[in-house]
Amino acid sequence: MKKEKFSIRKRARSFVYAFSGIKTLLRDEHNSRIHLFAMICVIVFGFLLGLSAMEWCVVALCCGAVLMAEAMNSAVEAIADLVSPEFHPLIKKAKDVGAAGVLMMAVAAAAAGLIIFVPKLMGVFAS
Repeated sequence: MKKEKFSIRKRARSFVYAFSGIKTLLRDEHNSRIHLFAMICVIVFGFLLGLSAMEWCVVALCCGAVLMAEAMNSAVEAIADLVSPEFHPLIKKAKDVGAAGVLMMAVAAAAAGLIIFVPKLMGVFAS
């Protein structure tokens, strides 16, 4: 197998494909828009409440992980629909497990958000 030569043009094209995927995700997947809205709210509140650098790291990782999980789930669903447009129990299983992964990540992100934001909000309302 011949090793492919490094190409900046091909690397740049891969970013074009990735941004196209983000556009498709936000345009076609309702839940991704809900997650994006939640992420924007978290970022605004983070600035208002003055998160520390470590807290921003946790928020950034959680936001990225939720959106990534949504993207992977959407990819699994698209492939499953192509392979088996009609109902099949294994396709249902794949879709359900993919959706469960998004839910688990969203719950974990919400838990991290509560750990970060609740004490800060209590401090604001206590003063």
